Amino acid sequence: MELKGSKVIAADIATVWTHLNSPETLKACIPGCEELTGSPEEGFAAVVKQKVGPVKATFKGEVTLENVVPGKSYTITGEGKGGVAGFAKGGADVVLTEVEGGTELTYDVEAKVGGKLAQLGSRIIGGFARKMADEFFERFQNVVEEGEAA
Repeated sequence: MELKGSKVIAADIATVWTHLNSPETLKACIPGCEELTGSPEEGFAAVVKQKVGPVKATFKGEVTLENVVPGKSYTITGEGKGGVAGFAKGGADVVLTEVEGGTELTYDVEAKVGGKLAQLGSRIIGGFARKMADEFFERFQNVVEEGEAA
């Protein structure tokens, strides 16, 4: 499934870019994230707890940054294994553009699930993926504009 969207963040590109590469900011913005370690260069290890429909799972996985154009764009990809619940993997192309009033962050997300999660049906999974993406980028905007984390 694919999700696209954008947010205008009241901050300059350099500030937004710093937050996109900050483990503290990413941890604060990923819904259900309990642990995030690593660096943008080496990749991150994450532990995320989520409830998808009736299925509760703790996902352990990796997040990497690819196709990095400093100050402009990157692709963030991740894959998590949730034991008997199955797996989730996906990525987002993130592009920053200077606009009046700050920086426009445009995202194009693609997500896939397998195992028990895949049996829930595309309506539940699609709604969950949209909620996760919306919540992440909403939190991200708030963290950047309020000057927290980083």
